[in-house]
Amino acid sequence: MNSVSRSPRSFRLIVTGGGTGGHTYPALTAVRTLQARLTAEDRALDVLWIGTPDGLEARVAPAEGIAFTTVATGKIRRSANPLKMVSPANIKDMTRVPLGVAQARKTVSDFRPDVVLATGGYVAVPAGLAARLCRVPLVLHEQTVRLGLANRKLAGSAARIAVSSESTLPLLPEAVRSTAVVTGNPVRPEILSGHADKAVAALGLVGFDRQLPTLYVTGGAQGAQQINNVVAEALPWLLERANVVHQCGPANVEALRANAAGLPPELAGRYHLTGFVGPELPDVLALADVVVSRSGAGTLAELTALGKPAVFVPLASSAGNEQAHNARHLEDAGAAVALTGEVTADRLRNALGPLLTDPARRAGMAESARAHGRPDAAERLVDVLLSAASG
Repeated sequence: MNSVSRSPRSFRLIVTGGGTGGHTYPALTAVRTLQARLTAEDRALDVLWIGTPDGLEARVAPAEGIAFTTVATGKIRRSANPLKMVSPANIKDMTRVPLGVAQARKTVSDFRPDVVLATGGYVAVPAGLAARLCRVPLVLHEQTVRLGLANRKLAGSAARIAVSSESTLPLLPEAVRSTAVVTGNPVRPEILSGHADKAVAALGLVGFDRQLPTLYVTGGAQGAQQINNVVAEALPWLLERANVVHQCGPANVEALRANAAGLPPELAGRYHLTGFVGPELPDVLALADVVVSRSGAGTLAELTALGKPAVFVPLASSAGNEQAHNARHLEDAGAAVALTGEVTADRLRNALGPLLTDPARRAGMAESARAHGRPDAAERLVDVLLSAASG
């Protein structure tokens, strides 16, 4: 995928963006999908990823055989108080941006891509500006309902702006709306191919009552203390109504195991506690009837593509409060429940009660969620890339 030479039938792509999985994995899924499309046409893909040395992309890209390079970039530490934005750290970092643009311009000029894909994160700014300076088509992809800071800065330079939701369109500056197209947020294909019975076997869920719905609780790879606490408090009530797979983060297993130690045997058998869910995640999602989770863009894309009813507990400290916007957007559509502000066990019970006890309620929310899902988002984004490259 990362050959340096230009063959007559090769397509050359620069990807920029990262820092977190929310920016990195949609880009990676788009690269994989583009490679499959080109391979079917007997064409090669030459791809270079411009990222940061300490972001997730620095590990993901080389592991996928993708050539990787870095440029200088600066992180803007946001604050509700504008005066706090003018901090020594922000000023120092902003002085690095011109250097990053110069480095990225040389990289773009040397690589000669057909198109540049920017998926957000601070590193996307210098690389995106370099694309404009080198007159290379720039495609932005936005994962959240509202444009992230990097994409807002680059919107005026983009040939196309690929967004994940129709709700984003009226939020765009009027001057760039004509360049926008709704693609959805790319979802890893393996997420869509899970099997519930495989999860039961892989996790040894022998005590689960398959006549009851299954609730999957997750706070992401490290867990979420806020979610763990309210689930622990509501656990006996939950287990009377559902089986529970609880992914709590490796550091939280022992405390939660101690909390569950006094459960009656019939309830304890319905509770599976794990620090981390790895390759079995597609199967766990296939098993789940309801999900409790944060509301990052990647999570929303996966759950809507699968049509899963969800109760979202947004991360309050997410950039631009984007998780709350994401959750409310789906709640307004009847596709989820958003628990914002102070989250208590009572609020969790009130949100989950109708979903766990009423199959028709679950089915209705699942249908609404599925209506907002775009399992073909990666193919749509590849269409946009190819179109932008051809002018």
